Amino acid sequence: MTMHFVLALHSHLPWVLHHGRWPHGSDWLCEAALDTYLPLLEQLHALEREGTPAPVTLGITPILANQLAHPSFVTEMEHFVEERLRAARAAPEELSRTGDHDLIPVARKWLERIERLYRLFEDLDGDLLRAFRDLEDRERLELMGSAATHGYLPLLARDESIQLQLMHGFAEHERLFGRAPRGCWLPECAYRGRIGDAPERLGIEEHLADAGFGFFFTDAHLAAAGTPLGSYHDVPLGAERFDAERHDADTDGVRPSVRTPYRAYHVAREGAAPVRALVRDPRSSMQVWSRHRGYPGDPWYLEFHKIRWPGGLKLWRVTGPDADLGDKQPYVLGAAEERTREHGRHFASLLEDIMRDQQGVGDVIVAPFDTELFGHWWFEGIDFVAESYRRLAKSPTVRPATASAHLRRHGAAPRLQLSEGSWGANGDHSMWLNDQTRWTWDRLHPLEHRFWNVARSAVGDADRREVLAQAARELLLAQASDWQFIISTGAVTDYAEQRFRFHCNQTDRMLRAIENDTAASSAAMARDARELRQRDDVFPNVLDTVEAILNNPTAPSA
Repeated sequence: MTMHFVLALHSHLPWVLHHGRWPHGSDWLCEAALDTYLPLLEQLHALEREGTPAPVTLGITPILANQLAHPSFVTEMEHFVEERLRAARAAPEELSRTGDHDLIPVARKWLERIERLYRLFEDLDGDLLRAFRDLEDRERLELMGSAATHGYLPLLARDESIQLQLMHGFAEHERLFGRAPRGCWLPECAYRGRIGDAPERLGIEEHLADAGFGFFFTDAHLAAAGTPLGSYHDVPLGAERFDAERHDADTDGVRPSVRTPYRAYHVAREGAAPVRALVRDPRSSMQVWSRHRGYPGDPWYLEFHKIRWPGGLKLWRVTGPDADLGDKQPYVLGAAEERTREHGRHFASLLEDIMRDQQGVGDVIVAPFDTELFGHWWFEGIDFVAESYRRLAKSPTVRPATASAHLRRHGAAPRLQLSEGSWGANGDHSMWLNDQTRWTWDRLHPLEHRFWNVARSAVGDADRREVLAQAARELLLAQASDWQFIISTGAVTDYAEQRFRFHCNQTDRMLRAIENDTAASSAAMARDARELRQRDDVFPNVLDTVEAILNNPTAPSA
């Protein structure tokens, strides 16, 4: 007997192009590309040359894909890499002058790495989307879609807003990758069913089916197959799930339950298009997720938080779980590489142990993570993934597979009603709706109502279409779950608040122009929309989706 192993990597950043560079503008995007996306491509190509199966199920959110496809990204990447190269070239001499000789080999390794990865970027003509699409063409991975801007769907005020997030996310994936996605990364794994006192408000799985998605990922506690893993305490901007410390407390970290995370479930309503949920396995996830209980906290791995300025080079190792930044020791290249191999072996062995424990109960082990955990937060993480796949290629009991490949093989699945919640702190919505963020929803919900109230009349008016399209873009950008998350962590709160207010203000500005439209104002209204689009240049066909929603005879009303 064998079990499938599905590794799902979720890639997402909010729209940062044309909103500054450092520290949370385009540098944020370029850092993710240099630290994570390019090393991932490099290792996937290496595994392909070796003939080692590495069927990653890779999500790239539409808003991230729009940025990676934008001409500005190549220009920003060139600037970012040049800054990094300048620092890496100067570091050895500077470290020699300060007597930090143990750090010089690490600095030289950084220079070699940055130069190598940028050569790969140039070889790809800066087109990372095409590189991932080519791997999918060769059946080396599966690309999945997501909501347009990673909106927190259960808390949106209108079903039309949820439809716009999912339907346009589906359409954008098809536009940018040339094929329709089968699966959806549900933002923050956030789910709710039908609203009891408003039965016309559909459940999230119904919206997924209507948009064309066939599967999504959910956390174990939403399927009553474990307790919440997610924790966001004391983490910096972007860390998200990295510091997870909650875990299932009984035997080997797995709480016995009437349901198992080791199989997929049907969650769509009877008679609807089939939608299946793949459930996160708490046991294997904790081993990778937690820097205190898992691999990333190994003392020989690169320390994320201690950074040499200028240039952003990281030259020290974790050293110990309680080591102060001032006590961090120099990074040792060979030691970290050996630990990566050992952890890859251990992880493959852990999956085989799970298979033996679940024999006759389940048929899949699902491990979903933020892609940026690997390479960016956990420097050695992508090498660990590659080593795990090499070990699994020799396993007689665990076979890596994409999500769709597993679901094709195991078509039958029991029906399940998920609980409401997310993979965030406490397993509920509280990371996104709390005393610090409630004002954002108070601001956002009226804008949603206003948008859909004017959309029907404006969408068919040639003079107002351009303005309505930009209002839709700004509303979608304001809905990104990132803003509430950043506010709740307490990290760079002012940045998140400024960005949220900016997009809300621009949505309001566009809507007021439509609501107060006169013949004399039409030209000025369109000019303002065009100028704003130069900054927030996303989703060229957004009105096609708005029209499809408005023309749907079953579309909900206000």
